Amino acid sequence: MSAIDVTQVAASWGADGGAWAALVHGGAGDLPGDRIGRHVEGCRVAVAAAAEVLRAGGSALDAVERAVVVLEDDPCFNAGMGASLNSDGLIELDAALMEGSHLRAGGVCALPPFPHPIAIARAALDDGRHALYAGAGAARFAIECGFTPSTSEAMTTEAARAQWDAARARLAAAEGWAAGTVGAVARDARGTVAAATSTGGLVNKLPGRVGDSPLLGAGTYADDDGGACSATGKGEGLMRVCLAKAATDAMRGRVHPEEAARSVIRAMGARVGGTGGVILVDRTGRVGLARNTRSMAWAAAGAAMPDASGT
Repeated sequence: MSAIDVTQVAASWGADGGAWAALVHGGAGDLPGDRIGRHVEGCRVAVAAAAEVLRAGGSALDAVERAVVVLEDDPCFNAGMGASLNSDGLIELDAALMEGSHLRAGGVCALPPFPHPIAIARAALDDGRHALYAGAGAARFAIECGFTPSTSEAMTTEAARAQWDAARARLAAAEGWAAGTVGAVARDARGTVAAATSTGGLVNKLPGRVGDSPLLGAGTYADDDGGACSATGKGEGLMRVCLAKAATDAMRGRVHPEEAARSVIRAMGARVGGTGGVILVDRTGRVGLARNTRSMAWAAAGAAMPDASGT
């Protein structure tokens, strides 16, 4: 794939030094027309949940976790309930979150079915011993923290099963890209930023495959000196260019979030032919986003900007 033109999908907003802001995404991809409205509405509900936390003086970390929990509960997304199936027809989940004041982070990958993988990632962050747990070890950690496991059968929707059947029917046997990875970024009134991302990954992926979402610097990153980033797309490309860290570094250089978003998506397309999208908030509460796919549902709210949403 050659270099891909970046499509701007939202205006940017200015903010003063004490403003809170939140921005969420529902996954970059190629949504059918009849699903776009549902994805946008899901993002609106999620950003409203984040805004409620921030408006009450809560932390950016709590806000992004809350937004992603809402999206994980929404079966139209590829995270938590409704997550995509691997080549064995089972659910394996990836999630991470990070806060920018002390660069604390927690993540899980190749996690067997649990309703809220982002909450388990938060438990890892709070525990502080390790930043990332995988597979059976992630499940053991979750159970020891009091989380109740589910099953692939209970968390598989008809839509996810249909996508899996379609992927298996293709003789090329390549993984399908399931739009619907979810993420959130926020800046609270104290100036701390945070990011969270959750996904079921590629449809028909090989068991044990891990994408960009739980990897710090690839799909999720936050640093108060720059900003916060949650990415979405074909994870292999995002990992190769360390997209989330590149975007955060650009904002550390005081590049506007919208220009930083455009720049990293453009660079990923040019270097590795990667496809996806990104949402950003900087240290002052300004936001920006970009994608080189046909759609990426999003919604934003903030103390110094009007609520907005789109694809």
